[in-house]
Amino acid sequence: MTGPAYATFRPAYRYVSRNELKLRVERALASLADCRACPRDCRVNRFDDKWAACKTGRYAAVSSYFPHFGEEDCLRGWNGSGTIFFSHCNLRCVFCQNYDISQAIKPGAAPVAKPHDIAGMTLQLQAQGCHNINFVTPEHVVPQLMEALALAIERGLDLPIVYNTSAYDSLESLALMDGVVDIYMPDFKFWDPAMARQYSKAPNYPEAARRAIKAMHRQVGPLVFDENGLALRGVLLRHLVMPGGIAGTREIMEWIARELGPDTYVNVMAQYYPAGKVSAKEYVEINRHLSAEEYEEAVAAARAAGLQRLDGRSHARFL
Repeated sequence: MTGPAYATFRPAYRYVSRNELKLRVERALASLADCRACPRDCRVNRFDDKWAACKTGRYAAVSSYFPHFGEEDCLRGWNGSGTIFFSHCNLRCVFCQNYDISQAIKPGAAPVAKPHDIAGMTLQLQAQGCHNINFVTPEHVVPQLMEALALAIERGLDLPIVYNTSAYDSLESLALMDGVVDIYMPDFKFWDPAMARQYSKAPNYPEAARRAIKAMHRQVGPLVFDENGLALRGVLLRHLVMPGGIAGTREIMEWIARELGPDTYVNVMAQYYPAGKVSAKEYVEINRHLSAEEYEEAVAAARAAGLQRLDGRSHARFL
């Protein structure tokens, strides 16, 4: 979707007053004292540097930041997506391909990034010509992210914000991001609570993801592009196809088409491979690569559900 209405596009946060940003930062930081940033609902006092499931206290930890050329074409463009990877995670996916920074790293071992540090990263990436600022795994650090963005915006940040998430987000966190995030990029991982319990240690994941993705869609709507094919605003939904159909691809695709609409932009991802803890004997059933037949079945399920906007790069690369 393109059009003249987006020729003079400005990031959403440019329409938010400085006073409103200040109030959101205050609300976000207050929530750290009784943390409910994600559906784990741990209620610990992270403001005093305590932590629970996410292993993150008062300040976020960043593992790396750089122009990323491995994202979808509409994000990476020709100068890359300005990607900032947060350490730790509120899920425990046994197959995580970033296991070294999401789970294996010990609390306190990753470099702490204070608000001015994160703000500086966004401005460096902007100066390098990146098309957007892409926050990866932000679910557990939304208060810290809000604090950093307020500084970055004041210092001249002027790129679309991409919220790159597992969709294990709380509605309270998403309310803080409303009018600040331009592009939501959730991954809908599992349909069945039993599968979510087994492979991500979060049986409430499917319910939480459905609730969060609907809230994201209400905020920004379907994905729209500029005249060069770069994403500007909307939901770009990812789904990782898993061996043996354990993710519930057909049910997820039908839900997307029914609840969000057939014009939802979906990346049916084929890049699953054994990683993380899948070599352990209790996960032997997913200790293999995805077959071409399994991936084709997943794409066929998306089309059968009526989804009309499927990202073509995963399909082309897999085949």
